[in-house]
Amino acid sequence: MSSKIEFTLFAPRNEKAALIGSFSNWIQISMEKDEQGFFRTFTDLEDGTYQYKFRVQSVETNHDSEWRDVIDPYATEVDTVTGSSVIRVKAGKKVIDNYVWQYDRVPLPQNSAMVLYEMHIADFIGEESNNQQSKYTSVIEKLDYLSDLGINTIQLMPINAFAGNYSWGYKVQHFFATESSYGSTADLKRLVDECHARAIRVIIDGIYNHSDEECPLLLVDRDYWYYHSAKNPDDPDNYWGPEFNYEYYDNNLKIKPAWQFIGDVVRFWIREYHIDGIRFDALKQLGNYDFLHWIAQQAKYVAGSKPFYNVGEHIPETPELTGESGSMDGCWRESFRIFVLDHVSGKTVDFDRLKETLDAKRQGFPYATNVVHYLASHDRNHLMVELAERGIFDAQAFKRAKLAVVLQMTAVGIPMIGMGEEFGQDTRQTPNQPNPLKWSLLENAANRELWEFYQKLIALRLQNPALHTANIEFLQEDPQTKLLTYQRWDDEGSRVIVIVNLSDRNLTNYRIDFPANGTCREWLSNTIVEVQENSLRINVLAHQAQVFVYQ
Repeated sequence: MSSKIEFTLFAPRNEKAALIGSFSNWIQISMEKDEQGFFRTFTDLEDGTYQYKFRVQSVETNHDSEWRDVIDPYATEVDTVTGSSVIRVKAGKKVIDNYVWQYDRVPLPQNSAMVLYEMHIADFIGEESNNQQSKYTSVIEKLDYLSDLGINTIQLMPINAFAGNYSWGYKVQHFFATESSYGSTADLKRLVDECHARAIRVIIDGIYNHSDEECPLLLVDRDYWYYHSAKNPDDPDNYWGPEFNYEYYDNNLKIKPAWQFIGDVVRFWIREYHIDGIRFDALKQLGNYDFLHWIAQQAKYVAGSKPFYNVGEHIPETPELTGESGSMDGCWRESFRIFVLDHVSGKTVDFDRLKETLDAKRQGFPYATNVVHYLASHDRNHLMVELAERGIFDAQAFKRAKLAVVLQMTAVGIPMIGMGEEFGQDTRQTPNQPNPLKWSLLENAANRELWEFYQKLIALRLQNPALHTANIEFLQEDPQTKLLTYQRWDDEGSRVIVIVNLSDRNLTNYRIDFPANGTCREWLSNTIVEVQENSLRINVLAHQAQVFVYQ
């Protein structure tokens, strides 16, 4: 039995449009335009899967008679072989898939308690890739690995449909469709659901500054949604494709077209894929704070009562993005990576700069959730590569990597691990080129030991609420020995003391001032000590840190 299925295309400045599809042997079906700028038609369809396109008349003045075949800008699935939109009909209605969610009621961590893990789907499964199953399924098989590490939030690099067989995904072609080379929509939903079953949140990378040159919107009417040319022509290095025009207002329909489209995108992904946050890419280039404030509110409204996190990439980072008047909950903090690398590599020891690095309030970020700290990301080389470029290799490199992650996990802010950092991935990043994880490194003693070191520190951050606050106090600094001591605490009595030796000399029987007497456990060595007269004498090896927790 067939049902009437509606097809719509929003194209307010195009004069004519038609529907073509496998259900009509690709013969045109006329569409009528309403006063809101939508072309509409109904077609009788049996349950099944069909391909279709829209045929629209160009709005360009020098091509008045040109007709173009266009993939539906709202297509939730695209056949890359035929270049067609895909529609599925079940029980007389359009459906995306048959997935049934299982774990929506599992409590998820609050923003302040997150430990992020940035993941590129194809590179994460890496050298162990099984070509016989979807990549999403391969990731699901490694979720217990992430749980064992302590990860409670995964940040997925773009999973929208892109051109070609491999990409980082930052030039989106189809904003509502998922990347087919990773697996089906149901596979993606199962990945999110299995994450939720383990109390792991899922944040997606949102690309709302620009799109791929083959995005269907450009074929419908480029100047309606995009700037005609580069928004910032003096900055060609940061132009990645046609840029959405968030300033353009349609006086006839009383709408901002780019706002409407991206608003629909964000609402769709939250409702359909149950995501728990969005990383907003390239906000400096996007540059419209009114839009960002609106779209972040839209995301929070649709997410409802569950925890949701809007984090922006703006290089250099800017406190204006966050706080009471900002649009974002948090901001990627590139300076953290730079300054920590400078200090652990021995390039410099500047206590004022290091304290600003560890305490984001000194830079103007009022809350602990306002900054995301990373030592590596998709845009930056792994720490092992950075250290090697500075002549630091082997055992010394692992020692400096451990020192760096102590600073990361005990700083004010949310830590993010670039995939593979936890076991010392040592490969260089090249934009849009494969960089699969070398899982075999975990068979090496030094790499495995680094992984266990990460695991201990993540456990500390998850278990001790002092590290979820913005509270930090610097207790002791010694420029001569290059030693810094600081404490983190909360109002319920949790307290963490961190001692950092940035020098290349071992410090023996060194007196450390503590804020209170009592029994402490050195977290990394699991050693119990007694603090008396508000001090403790300890040995601190070169380029090493110790972390004490009051019992």
